Amino acid sequence: MANAAHGESLEHEVYHTPFKVEPEFEYRKTPANYHDRHIGTDKLPDKMKVWKVQTSERGNVVSRSYGFEDSPDAEAIALGFNHGKEYGAVGIGRHANVLQWGYFDPPSQMTDAGRRLFLNCICYIHRFDGVRPLVHTNASHRLNAIRLAPLIDRIDDKSFFSSTFAPELMEKYKGNAKGLADYYRQDIELVYRDSRGGGTFQIDTDLKELSLESNRTVETLGRLIELLGDPQQAEKAGRLLERYTSQSNDFSSAEQWRQWLSENKDRIFFSDVGGYKFFVIPEGYPVGQKNQTEIGRALFR
Repeated sequence: MANAAHGESLEHEVYHTPFKVEPEFEYRKTPANYHDRHIGTDKLPDKMKVWKVQTSERGNVVSRSYGFEDSPDAEAIALGFNHGKEYGAVGIGRHANVLQWGYFDPPSQMTDAGRRLFLNCICYIHRFDGVRPLVHTNASHRLNAIRLAPLIDRIDDKSFFSSTFAPELMEKYKGNAKGLADYYRQDIELVYRDSRGGGTFQIDTDLKELSLESNRTVETLGRLIELLGDPQQAEKAGRLLERYTSQSNDFSSAEQWRQWLSENKDRIFFSDVGGYKFFVIPEGYPVGQKNQTEIGRALFR
């Protein structure tokens, strides 16, 4: 990671309190790796707005962009300007009670804006003292299906993909990596990882048959619970609730499902990296202020 951060979004409170952070912006040539690895639907500009955090070029992104913010206990505070990872890789972030600062220079070698942001981040992370993560990583984010698809014609060792793409898809799209990427891109809201299928990325055809457009919205969850009362769809709805929740063994009736949803609706979230499941935020859990960057899942909403 270089010595700068992207300057597209500075709405997070750490740029305003307790010290006002006033970065000096400049435009730098967009790194070639950004173009190569960008998987959004928009084209990146030739130059990008950044601001210098420190003097030297020492630093490393704290996380890739894919899935970092897919649970309420993690937020990107600054995107690192880098020449190795994708656009959107996190330079400064928070996960539960951990502040992740990817710039290596001491305060004496930071810019004034960098020092102010550093102090503000320390004040901010203090409010999360003792907070534990809501989910633990046991799957990779759905955008990795699109990111890894171009490699099927570059890596000869097909065992590399054994837990990523189903063999029939590897055969179908042999020599057509773009086709494989487009296969997932067009149904990105229905992608999940099937642990019973070797952990490969799948498109949820069950949801498609029910005309549901996403597997990660509370609206979909509510619709599945409604369908438990439909004799023709109850079996499929139950199978999908088992796939996307951890409550299937706890509830024996549609009424119990409805009560659970009613009591927790405002605190339910979906996590890819947590295993493609819906989770409930515990009451009183301190949720931070997301610094929306239109990275990751937001590109496809």
